Amino acid sequence: MRTAYSVETVRAAERELMARLPEGALMQRAAAGLAAACADLLGRVYGRRVVLLVGSGDNGGDALYAGARLARRGAGVTAVLLAPERAHAAGLAALRRAGGRTVEITATAETDKTADTAKNGDTADTADTAETFETAEHAIRNADLLLDGIVGIGGKGGLRPDAARLAAVADSARCAVVAVDLPSGVDADTGEVRGAAVRADLTVTFGTHKPGLLVDPAREYAGSVRLVDIGLDLPGRPVLEALQHADVRRLLPVPSGESDKYRRGVVGIAAGSARYPGAAVLAVAGALRGGAGAVRYVGPAGDAVLARFPETLVSDRGPRQAGRVQAWVVGPGAGDDASAVAEVLASDVPVLVDADGLRLADRDAVRARTAPTLMTPHAGEAAALLGVPREEVEGARLASARELAARYDATVLLKGSTTLVADPGGGAVRVNPTGTAWLATAGSGDVLSGLAGSLLASGLGALDAGSTAAYLHGLAGRFAADGAPVGAHDVADAVPEAWRDVRDLDD
Repeated sequence: MRTAYSVETVRAAERELMARLPEGALMQRAAAGLAAACADLLGRVYGRRVVLLVGSGDNGGDALYAGARLARRGAGVTAVLLAPERAHAAGLAALRRAGGRTVEITATAETDKTADTAKNGDTADTADTAETFETAEHAIRNADLLLDGIVGIGGKGGLRPDAARLAAVADSARCAVVAVDLPSGVDADTGEVRGAAVRADLTVTFGTHKPGLLVDPAREYAGSVRLVDIGLDLPGRPVLEALQHADVRRLLPVPSGESDKYRRGVVGIAAGSARYPGAAVLAVAGALRGGAGAVRYVGPAGDAVLARFPETLVSDRGPRQAGRVQAWVVGPGAGDDASAVAEVLASDVPVLVDADGLRLADRDAVRARTAPTLMTPHAGEAAALLGVPREEVEGARLASARELAARYDATVLLKGSTTLVADPGGGAVRVNPTGTAWLATAGSGDVLSGLAGSLLASGLGALDAGSTAAYLHGLAGRFAADGAPVGAHDVADAVPEAWRDVRDLDD
């Protein structure tokens, strides 16, 4: 399982390790891994042009030491110092000994001060500043690789103007961009991006993943992520967990010799309406492929469901009289049928609430439930439930998922570019690594709901059912799309392939 820890935990682990190592040894470990990653990306180091954007913190020191290693291998290395008076002294000395050169950028405050004096006729300093920026920008535009060491994991808010200006040049240049630990300008703990930030092709992170590397919008700035082990001992629970194939395989329900359709679990689907019968069909499609032994359908789309899936057990008597189930899925395409939602919430089995069901569900009824509840909103639905603009949810996905889980005392699967699954108890949030943009198609969420509901019925808890379903759903989306547009029914049809891909993992 891939894990991510908070800045506070990482800093504490670094301090504990540094107390046992010779001075500077930990930074040298990080720099060695960083230089190796850069060399791999370049392919050939000798004769390549490398630019370092260097801030005042330890990330700047990592960049300088890595730059020195690349310079000793024949690269032409230029360090752009954004805070020359506070640059890491030993790292800067190492770079210069290796033949690297430096360009010093005057801080924004000094630039503003110089501009004020220029009004009184003194323009020399302003000209020098402009010339320095031109030198730095020219180096970036002609670089093969740019190393971002501006801000470390403690940075908050977007980049300052001088750094933002150079980051914009890097974004438009042809060079590969490598971020040190995480892209400068993104929030390591939350994944939020509140201003200008560096967009990296590769992020080389040390010791552990940081939450911002796994959660959008920051994840989009990180590019590929390479983890360098520097020997940190990270105690306690992580902030984020990302399942891998082996984790999902352990969670998947597998029938035994004594299994029958009822022992494997029966999932009830209360979905669809005269206007949206397709939602019922797609939810049932997901449920039939989710491991439960049988699917009961309740609602007005019974004929459509039977026409596609004759194995479905169809009832028109409402959820309360549909027969025994081990879990319910309610809401996809339900329109305004609040009665079905209320009946399902009153049951004593696990319940998944999606789509229209989220709007129709009474919060007090959800909070009063003793059996697990899994809510599966997209950003717009989550925003409506929280009473905030959609943009706020999309910009702070981790905080929004946690807040919604706490407010409803339910497990929340927040769908989107990075799907998150949060428990109300405040433990580690699961982030799904398998998603694809091709899943942004009508009905895809209905398939996910049925799939997760089936896993609930087979005995998985809400957190495991939600994160396992998201993982399989993402894989199925990749397999179905294969680089081309697909429909939700294609995704449902590809779930068995995703299941087999996970099950066939070789130990």
